[in-house]
Amino acid sequence: MQEVAPYKPKNKVRIVTAASLFDGHDAAINIMRRIIQATGCEVIHLGHDRSVEEVVNTAIQEDAQAIAVTSYQGGHNEYFKYMHDLLKEKGAGHVKIFGGGGGVILPEEIKELMDYGITRIYSPDDGRSMGLQGMINDMVEKCDFPTGQSLNGEVNHLKEKDIKSIARLISAAENFPEESEAELDKVHQLADKVSTPVLGITGTGGAGKSSLVDELVRRFLIDFEDKKIGIISVDPSKRKTGGALLGDRIRMNSINNPRVYMRSLATRQSNLALSKHVR
Repeated sequence: MQEVAPYKPKNKVRIVTAASLFDGHDAAINIMRRIIQATGCEVIHLGHDRSVEEVVNTAIQEDAQAIAVTSYQGGHNEYFKYMHDLLKEKGAGHVKIFGGGGGVILPEEIKELMDYGITRIYSPDDGRSMGLQGMINDMVEKCDFPTGQSLNGEVNHLKEKDIKSIARLISAAENFPEESEAELDKVHQLADKVSTPVLGITGTGGAGKSSLVDELVRRFLIDFEDKKIGIISVDPSKRKTGGALLGDRIRMNSINNPRVYMRSLATRQSNLALSKHVR
């Protein structure tokens, strides 16, 4: 098979990757997310055994263009259809869904799922004809569109803690800071009127930052039943490809709660430890 060159995305593409609920087979998704990252995408990786609600909520909070899931547990029809329905129900029908499951997902089931609205389910035949990089290129090209480009009154919904509005404003700040400057100025004005405490946690790789934050969140939710908390995590971008692995959610067991918002940022500069948009 002829070697396929990686597709070069025109936009900053963010993809949520996971293995489905009751599925401990994470070898395939680990390979895929590495290739997705090497193709220049920012990968929000959740690991294995993830429910539809967890994956969908993550995609909305992270303002991702796509979800990529492997499913080897036999419940793929219900899983992918529910994911499609839940995205539409939550006003995120633009998020594309990609999946695979080797020989577990039959050809007629692939057709049924794609007719239902799933963007693409890759089969073993696709793997043989396209190769791993070819499948990833196809996926990335399909979700290579901008986020945060056009705001429509999202600032007015910040006081309500509307998740989609918060996510879009962060994307606007990251991707279109000049075009959205007027709206972002309003955000700064609102921020000046509140005195929310901000805690920064840093450390070398593997020091336990994510586990510490997760424990703080767990205790916060127990001790303050009427308060909400936001988490911003930052991981480095690769100098060569621009891709990034945003994997802090793997260690976060307490964040699947309506009172918690989490957003993963890539530095988008290989020489810095923080994204300039953290402020």
